[in-house]
Amino acid sequence: MNRELARVRLDNNRVYRYLRRLTRVMDDYYLDAAVGLIPGGIGDAATTLVSLAFVYVGAVVVRSPALCVALLNNTIRDLLIGLIPFYIGDVLDVFHRSNRQNLRLIDGYVDGDAEVVRQVHSRVWQGVAVIVVMLAAIVGLVWFTARVLSALF
Repeated sequence: MNRELARVRLDNNRVYRYLRRLTRVMDDYYLDAAVGLIPGGIGDAATTLVSLAFVYVGAVVVRSPALCVALLNNTIRDLLIGLIPFYIGDVLDVFHRSNRQNLRLIDGYVDGDAEVVRQVHSRVWQGVAVIVVMLAAIVGLVWFTARVLSALF
């Protein structure tokens, strides 16, 4: 009954319905890869911002921290794949289809699919590691930028 209630709440959620349509457009029509072609990482950043809606659904609608970390892990991986230079990342982005993966994780988790639930829980530690590495990289870049600016001025 609890899963049925969660499924009804999910199906009635406006953001979730939007994500179902978005997934079809972004992954089936390869709009995710096409937007990723915008130079300077702007396209990849834009698709990442759109993909954060999946994390919102995991946090607010499904209310699962483990699912949120798994969704965030997929989103960060998609960003990193898209940032690979010389259009290699954009080609790989065609095959990665992170929006479809995120939607499958949400649906399977709510429906109680044992394989998906196991996948979500196994990706938690991987997601935490990715987030820690990204934060360390950001701190390192800020430190490096501060050092360079202080040396110049």
